[in-house]
Amino acid sequence: MKALAVIGIVLMLGGVAALAIGGFSFTSKETVAKIGPLDVQAEKQHGFAIPPIASIAAIVVGGALVFAGRSSRT
Repeated sequence: MKALAVIGIVLMLGGVAALAIGGFSFTSKETVAKIGPLDVQAEKQHGFAIPPIASIAAIVVGGALVFAGRSSRT
């Protein structure tokens, strides 16, 4: 299998996964107050949404790369 086809398949799988998941979130610790040797920390949650148009674009571009990789004669 040619390199373009492999990259296209990876893009398509990533696009499908991004559509299924929709986004992700992670938690970070932030220091709220520091009084001498005492640190007061709070957990803050951050979210990141993956736009559906980006997922669809990855699937379309991946399909084009698979087609280009399979039809090129080198």
